[in-house]
Amino acid sequence: MAPTEIREISRSKASGGYVVKFEHDSPLSRCSMKFSVFVPPGYEKKNSKKYPILYWLSGLTCNEDNFMQKAGGKDKLAELGIVLVCPDTSPRGLGIEGEDDSWDLGTGAGFYVDATVEKWNGYNMYSYITQELWEVVNSNFNVDPSRAGIFGHSMGGHGAIVSGLRNPDKYKSVSAFAPIANPIDCPWGKKSLGAYLGTDNQEAWKVYDSTEVMKAYNGPSRTILVDQGTADNFLKEQLQTEKVAKVGNARVKVELRMQDGYDHSYFFISTFINDHLGFHAEKLKA
Repeated sequence: MAPTEIREISRSKASGGYVVKFEHDSPLSRCSMKFSVFVPPGYEKKNSKKYPILYWLSGLTCNEDNFMQKAGGKDKLAELGIVLVCPDTSPRGLGIEGEDDSWDLGTGAGFYVDATVEKWNGYNMYSYITQELWEVVNSNFNVDPSRAGIFGHSMGGHGAIVSGLRNPDKYKSVSAFAPIANPIDCPWGKKSLGAYLGTDNQEAWKVYDSTEVMKAYNGPSRTILVDQGTADNFLKEQLQTEKVAKVGNARVKVELRMQDGYDHSYFFISTFINDHLGFHAEKLKA
């Protein structure tokens, strides 16, 4: 099968490498999808060297640009020789009634699930990340898919943990910043899961819940690094981050670091991003 064509939109030099934005036609999403890539210094498509790769999943309202513009970490990525991919957070422009009515549902809020409610046809961000984008990246970039990791923030932290643990053959390392830890039991999660999956069978929600996925996990042993700010105004009602540290599955160790005084912003992420990159590099032997 021929590689999916990707079209370059922009390119900016950064930390000796490049941040490049692409788009491609996505059958799963029923639209064109954009993603940004950081390639480290010395990266050449024509060379045979294969680089380890990290996927970053952003949070509500974000797109493929937020991490690249705000999170820092590119000096560390350059030092480690890691390729980083940042996808968008939802399909865009599908013309679905209500998709632009609220910031926490629809556009910019795909929640990394595959919608089963017909109205949301095209909202397949779980399969987009773990299958379609995976193939697009592997066929168009010099990356080593046996050395791939995934991490994210908030909605993206939830997406990273769920995707990483449900696909341990693909993602060898997982970490998260302030993840939505138990979406079946918080307002953001109930709204999104109810809309995309329906409310008739809430048992089906569990495969997209980090806490529930951890409970059921029986794959290779994993250690997940989780950072959470103590001044995060979403911590108590929405994130409930401590729940992932209390699961008690011997196959999943959660290293939860409560960071005093930090909130939910990219100031928080940029402060600890290098720790996460080093964590992944060790797991991927970058």
